[in-house]
Amino acid sequence: MSMRSEELQLMMAGYVLGELSQEEAAAFEQALVADPTIAEEVAQLQAALEQSYGSPEITPPEPLRAQILEAAQGRQEPVADASPRRSSKHWPVRLMLEGIAAALIVALGMNNYRLWQALERSEVSAHNATLAYLLGSTQAGSQASARVLIDPDTLTGTIVVQNLPPLPPGKTYALWTVVASNAPFTTDDKKAILTEVFQVDERGYRTQTIAVPKVYRSSELVTKVAITIEDAQAPQAHKGSPVLIADL
Repeated sequence: MSMRSEELQLMMAGYVLGELSQEEAAAFEQALVADPTIAEEVAQLQAALEQSYGSPEITPPEPLRAQILEAAQGRQEPVADASPRRSSKHWPVRLMLEGIAAALIVALGMNNYRLWQALERSEVSAHNATLAYLLGSTQAGSQASARVLIDPDTLTGTIVVQNLPPLPPGKTYALWTVVASNAPFTTDDKKAILTEVFQVDERGYRTQTIAVPKVYRSSELVTKVAITIEDAQAPQAHKGSPVLIADL
């Protein structure tokens, strides 16, 4: 990960953990659209986060366990009894406890986290210029997902994909914009506009800047954003079924 300001590092961490306010999330998503390298770093943080909750449980050494318990008991003491010296002594432990708490939240279920985040992103999109779409997998048990962030003024965006399986030769992933039946735009017989084609790396990740159709300037006409698997020679044929989709 390239060196960036401390503020941006904190914003990236807060975005991945879903801890930003609506205003902060909107500002950060605008930065993602403007700088695709930030989106790539966010994807790496998300990958590390998902790997952390899949790791086996480890019992801490007894001295560390005792220190954690002592710090936890100290947090329950009245504020009036706490001295600056005690706070300074336990500060690294408290940081560690906060990290453990974050890991526990992840372990309780990424699906709940993603659902909450999707609701928050849709609420942010309703009040800010940047449009954000979270695509979930259509297959039970799949960890695949994608984010599509769009600036409707410039008709540019960023797509961040994770955990999609690499495709065999001759196949490609296609990103589709599905519009309302009364939308005055040229579409295929599924009311879809081919928006982008892409491949993923061996880990199943992809970050890419994209150009989007003008319908996003009237985003209320967009009914779905989906990803399918298509023939690389003729992706516009639109023969595949969605593997990731956002119903709006």
